[in-house]
Amino acid sequence: MTETVVLPTHPAPRRKGTFIPPLLVFPFLAYNLIVFVFFGGNPVNWGFGMFSLPMPSGMPWAITAGDFLLVVGIILLFFEVLKSTGTARASIIEHMLSMVLFVIFLVEFLLVGAASSSVFFLLMVMSLIDVVAGFTVSITSASRDVSMS
Repeated sequence: MTETVVLPTHPAPRRKGTFIPPLLVFPFLAYNLIVFVFFGGNPVNWGFGMFSLPMPSGMPWAITAGDFLLVVGIILLFFEVLKSTGTARASIIEHMLSMVLFVIFLVEFLLVGAASSSVFFLLMVMSLIDVVAGFTVSITSASRDVSMS
């Protein structure tokens, strides 16, 4: 039994080595800035209502500061997943930095009292999803570059 490795004649198109830092660092920094500067280290203030919108049902829909930060995080997570589809060498560094960011999220969540909120926890889960999705997409796309038969 022999194995044949087939290498593509034309390399897969790769994006240029543009480096983009993990986008979820922005909600992380915003959380820390807001909770320590404006909320005095009290994570309970994330429930503070920013504004409300009247709904057709007649009830108002209240948007809190925490809800707003989570929506920003979800939007940035979408772009992180799109970014992870690239196969440039810079994407490996981006994946490593995403992992470092998740570890920082985890350590802060466990050790800092101001990070003990649902808002911070959900941002940390988004960071974990970014890490897992990034490595999964990279491994899947790398396995398509080399085929063995």
